[in-house]
Amino acid sequence: MNTPRFLLAAFAALLVGCQSADTPAPAPKAAAKAAPKGKAKPAPAQYVFYVGTSGPKAQGVLRCVLDGKTGKISAPTVAAEAKSASYVALSLDAKFLYATAEAAEGAVAAYAVEGDKLRLLNTEASKGKGPTHLAVDAVRRNLVVVNYGSGSTTSLPIKADGSLAPATSSVQHVGSGPNAGRQSGPHAHGAYFHPKSGRVYVADLGTDDIFIYKFDAEKGLLAANKPKSGRVAAGAGPRHLAFHPNGKFAYVNNEMALTVTAFTVERNGGLKEFQTLDTLPAGADKKGVSTAEIFVRPDGKTLYVSNRGHDSLAVYSIAQDGKLALLQHVLGTPATPRGFGLSADGRWLVCAGQKSGTLNAYKIGRDGKLTDTKQAVEAPAAAAVVFVP
Repeated sequence: MNTPRFLLAAFAALLVGCQSADTPAPAPKAAAKAAPKGKAKPAPAQYVFYVGTSGPKAQGVLRCVLDGKTGKISAPTVAAEAKSASYVALSLDAKFLYATAEAAEGAVAAYAVEGDKLRLLNTEASKGKGPTHLAVDAVRRNLVVVNYGSGSTTSLPIKADGSLAPATSSVQHVGSGPNAGRQSGPHAHGAYFHPKSGRVYVADLGTDDIFIYKFDAEKGLLAANKPKSGRVAAGAGPRHLAFHPNGKFAYVNNEMALTVTAFTVERNGGLKEFQTLDTLPAGADKKGVSTAEIFVRPDGKTLYVSNRGHDSLAVYSIAQDGKLALLQHVLGTPATPRGFGLSADGRWLVCAGQKSGTLNAYKIGRDGKLTDTKQAVEAPAAAAVVFVP
């Protein structure tokens, strides 16, 4: 008798016996179908996004739905009444929304997303004047807000229920620029977490710096990096920043110089400039014009910048080495395009015209170029657009 074979057969029979009616056998796994190469996933039927508002006609945080086939935008509904909620940010899981309260004594508000409404959880002081921009870290443990009026950066822990704890760290910026009217002191304008290192980068219009902070997520503490900042041309006035998804490049739109500056992100967190381009067409009148918003398409192949006053969107291709090349100027956008947002799949751009009080939808082609869908809806005092991930 072959004892090993006998024992093996007995063991197999025992396993079969164990998979009786009391313990049903696992269902066979369906064979995974490989997606055809080069074929994009079908677009969602609809996209939800939120709109921050600012000014006398501001109603609060608005909620809209965009049709995934036509680009038609639903009439905005007020998800939460608020004063000067000029910029909003969502947690990565989209369960919570945070908004600035751009007042003399600044505050930040936390909301729970409940259907098509936002329920106020609490508000906390931003430890500065005129908060204008904020960002949530990837794991929803901290929020960073910048105060334009006082030129400072503040971090606040986020509790398990999504509400905010009092600030754990606040840094006052120091410096000035050559434009006496706009740069007599620091004016922090945008805050961003690096997608890989977790460092915090803050564009300061008043000092021409992009301040760099190491960030202790456990304690919620900001600490100056070495080097402490990257610099743009004197008087350029950096406003907002966008990282490439690979974390190797950063792009800054300069509000006053009407330019976009490209940086490499060094291993020590430093920023090394390698290119600066105009955001307006050659010969365009620059009087009363300023850049406002900047985003990189999620696939990392295209960059978008809005021009207020000129009322246009500049579109650039991004090469593998991070260099930009102008693709397109989209003219006739909503008047004073203070902000815009991109859908997470990179198919749509919605532009907010603060002066026109409208939201306009643009289809993004495979090449990154924009097509005006002619779909627009009224949205008084629209200032910022954030799509649900």
